Amino acid sequence: MFLKKLTFRTQHLAYMASLLVTSLICSQGAMAAPPSAAPSVHNIGIIGAGNMGETLGKLWADAGYHIMISSRHPERLGSTANDMGHGTQVGTIQQASQFGDVVVMAVPYGALPQLGHVLSRQLAGKTVIDVSNPYPGRDGATAAKALSIGSGKASGQYLPSAHVVRAFNSLAATAIASNAHQTPPIAIPYAGNNPTALQQASELIERAGFTPVKTGNLATATRFQPGSSLFLQVLDEKALRAQLANSR
Repeated sequence: MFLKKLTFRTQHLAYMASLLVTSLICSQGAMAAPPSAAPSVHNIGIIGAGNMGETLGKLWADAGYHIMISSRHPERLGSTANDMGHGTQVGTIQQASQFGDVVVMAVPYGALPQLGHVLSRQLAGKTVIDVSNPYPGRDGATAAKALSIGSGKASGQYLPSAHVVRAFNSLAATAIASNAHQTPPIAIPYAGNNPTALQQASELIERAGFTPVKTGNLATATRFQPGSSLFLQVLDEKALRAQLANSR
């Protein structure tokens, strides 16, 4: 009987020790775990079917993303979708906003306030990449405000339900099309406030064939808006970072 009790006690102590070791390992593993990555992007909804929307949509479709392109007249977009290939879909702006894990605003800048209102529900909590630029001669008071307070801050105000990232607006669509997947890759500056949105934007910049260079929060988007020294400049990462450092 004494030996049975001793054996049981030994087994119990060994079991408790193994639980303690397992707990410590799990605890250390949890502490060492990297921060969670941004949700994967599969679907991209593009609002606007002009040169920029079509150019970016084509690059992302080629990279394996599912694309829905939209405009005020979706019935006119069949040939555009065919040119982009890879099963690119056509929809209304509401459908594209709902479809996209990330939504791209490739419209005249003056349309942003209305779109922010009309699409508030569909865009709520989503990453929106704003590639448009404010030009007062075309976009009136909306552009004047953006250039006054900064295009990044203004876009965030015009699209209040979304997590806005400014990107791709510093280059013309023709430059984006002709410089994608170059060696060394051309750099794309981008800015935003939300960490998840920034990670998703960085992924899409890389998959389009460029190097992402984060300038900071939305307030820093002034550094590559119209009138800035970086606007329309085709630069690799080293040259872009040098210009950012010199312009501080």
